[in-house]
Amino acid sequence: METVNYFKIGTIVNTHGIRGELKVKAITDFAEERFAKGATVYRLVDGKYLPEKIAKARMHKGMWLLTFDGVTNINEVEVYKGQELYVSEADRDELADGEYYYSDIVGCTVKDLEGQVIGRVKEIMETGANDVWVVKRPAGPDALIPVIEDVVKDVNVSEQTIVIDVLEGLLD
Repeated sequence: METVNYFKIGTIVNTHGIRGELKVKAITDFAEERFAKGATVYRLVDGKYLPEKIAKARMHKGMWLLTFDGVTNINEVEVYKGQELYVSEADRDELADGEYYYSDIVGCTVKDLEGQVIGRVKEIMETGANDVWVVKRPAGPDALIPVIEDVVKDVNVSEQTIVIDVLEGLLD
């Protein structure tokens, strides 16, 4: 049997209204595509990925409001609260050079130009202008690394390493 990999794209944080709408916090750069009407997402329940077809989707106060096919009542989706949403690897598009999926970056080891380990990427923050990688350091506070050309010099997804130029004040 072929193994299918799934990648987290959001979390169901609550229900919305009484018609079965779900409030979803997205963690994907491709939310418009992932949560489009007719798209398939997967809920992880008891170790199984259950497909859900999106009937309706809209943005509301920074969150996605989704309705799944066949769901018309809040009582049917109450149990979905707190569940994660995934996309299958087959549904992920090839990216251009210099573009990466969140799942490729989180967990990477970050080093400076001399090869000294700074830490590991633990999460990605979207700021509008550019993403910021939150790097857990062995000691001290987390480092905030702006994803800009002046700082990020090399990303090697297969080796899970990132090389950055530590500009003055960056790690203070």
